[in-house]
Amino acid sequence: MAAYSLPEAAFEIVVIKVTGDQILDKALKEIGGKGLFTREIEEALLDGGIDIAVHSMKDMPTVQPAGLILDCYLPREDVRDGFVSPAVAGLMDLPQGATVGSSSLRRRAQLAHRRPDLKLVEFRGNVQTRMKKLEDGVAVATFLAMAGLNRLGMAQHAKPIAVTEMLPAVAQGAIGVERRLADPRAEAMLAAIHHTPTGQQLAAERGFLARLDGSCETPIAGLAVLEGATLWLRGEILRPDGTRVIAGELRGPVADAAAIGAALADQLLAKAGPGFFD
Repeated sequence: MAAYSLPEAAFEIVVIKVTGDQILDKALKEIGGKGLFTREIEEALLDGGIDIAVHSMKDMPTVQPAGLILDCYLPREDVRDGFVSPAVAGLMDLPQGATVGSSSLRRRAQLAHRRPDLKLVEFRGNVQTRMKKLEDGVAVATFLAMAGLNRLGMAQHAKPIAVTEMLPAVAQGAIGVERRLADPRAEAMLAAIHHTPTGQQLAAERGFLARLDGSCETPIAGLAVLEGATLWLRGEILRPDGTRVIAGELRGPVADAAAIGAALADQLLAKAGPGFFD
């Protein structure tokens, strides 16, 4: 609307409730992984029922279905994780053996590595559902992306965790807009709102994830930072139980973002050896 001075009536928002948001009593890895947050939306895009699809990039597989493309990103929000607890000040203040809820395999592996004494339980649902679970005593703490809390005006409920303490998920805080490849009208309209720096960051992070064949069953963290014409990528792979963490970083020209991601993945895989994710 802002880019083209169009009225709200020129747009129709179609709400699609995806499978991943409907099945809340099982872990994602048990019911199909990341595709559960995209499948129905992408089917509507391919069928012509919608013209563009708006996604949380953290949920997006690294390969799009034939005929679709992701080449528009909005300015990135806060990339950090947030510690949420009504009773405890921070992660290291959690009492011995405390129960912590999280649906993220990455966060759970990072927590298990740092605090192997904690009891980690599955914790799915929207932000409000998870906050209610804390109130009901299902767990004493959980972790949520600061981006989502900021967008909902609920940041006051969380303590941001520095990325040096907990490296975020690949593409955390980023919104992407998907379209049909053969749709010049959508391509031209989306070009007006594409945020190039976010696209450069995600090219590196998603290049890293793609080479690792990352899924919801694989604990992977990654974050790219732009330093002028240089891109700095940090990455981390973990055993699901937190017993091993392999981390690394690479710097290189922003123009080589995707290649930097793949190269860092190769470095970590070489250190990990075969069977690391088994």
